[in-house]
Amino acid sequence: MKKINFLFTLLLFTSFTLIAQNPADFENLTLSAESYWDGSDQTGQHNNGLFNSTFSSGDYTFSNTYDTTYGAIYGYWSKGWAYSNITDSVTSGSGNLYSAKAGKGAFDSPNYVVGTNNSTVVFNQPQGFTAMITNSTYAANSMRDGDMFAKKFTNADQDYFKLTAFGYYSGALVDSTTFLLADFTHQDSTNDYIVKDWQYIGMPNSLFDSVQFKLASSDVGQFGMNTPAYFCLDNVGPLPLGLTSLTNNEFSVYPNPAKDVIYFENNSSSSNFSLTIFDCFGKIVLENRINPISIDVSHLPRGLYYARFTNDNGELVKKIIKN
Repeated sequence: MKKINFLFTLLLFTSFTLIAQNPADFENLTLSAESYWDGSDQTGQHNNGLFNSTFSSGDYTFSNTYDTTYGAIYGYWSKGWAYSNITDSVTSGSGNLYSAKAGKGAFDSPNYVVGTNNSTVVFNQPQGFTAMITNSTYAANSMRDGDMFAKKFTNADQDYFKLTAFGYYSGALVDSTTFLLADFTHQDSTNDYIVKDWQYIGMPNSLFDSVQFKLASSDVGQFGMNTPAYFCLDNVGPLPLGLTSLTNNEFSVYPNPAKDVIYFENNSSSSNFSLTIFDCFGKIVLENRINPISIDVSHLPRGLYYARFTNDNGELVKKIIKN
């Protein structure tokens, strides 16, 4: 029965993944070198000082609002998405708002999008959700160093910055998943991190027609979240052909079978990776751990599990036996 259920899950995963053959990689959007589009050209539909635009890539649509309520000279990107190919991953502050901390798009591509809090991706046809995400340079450097508005993240304060994706179908919430863009809550502070490269996020086993993204931080003040409320997104949909499979020896898992603790060794050319573990029914039991050296599996029931490793070059799935 377990084999049948898992085969069904695999078929479900495959069918949802193949519904959309056109990922949003944003390479169809024209930009000059080291530039971005944020709606400031005011080409969107005008309504009481707001210019509302949409742009599309693959089978997905993205909205943008540029606000000139206080005059064109004071206009600013207020909501939704901007697209960019900025490579400056060093400069701190809001003047470098449109750059990804990874310094490029996912899989070494030039283009990607920057999202605000509560931004939404609309699917042109219902399907599962997968994408690559990373921090904006503005947010990453603010958490690393602190700035005039936000604090430097510390383990003592148990700081975190998280992104939750909410998947909807016909207006009803179907599923959600949370990814930690920074995590300073570990017992061992050497495991604390700020995400600096592209990582996988997904809910591939459900059907959605839109996904909304909400940001939350431990650094909250009188007027709300102090951490800059931006993140970067790329490759919404199936991973690029040729990049979906890593070789088996790029990640080692031992001991396997295991009873209490499983250790991981990264032998790939990319220094960073994320790990998600599924049970034999396709249910996530551990999600989006960044660069784990080991995990405690003593609490898991005996049986077969699947570990999915994702890095800049693609992904690899390995079987794990829990005794």
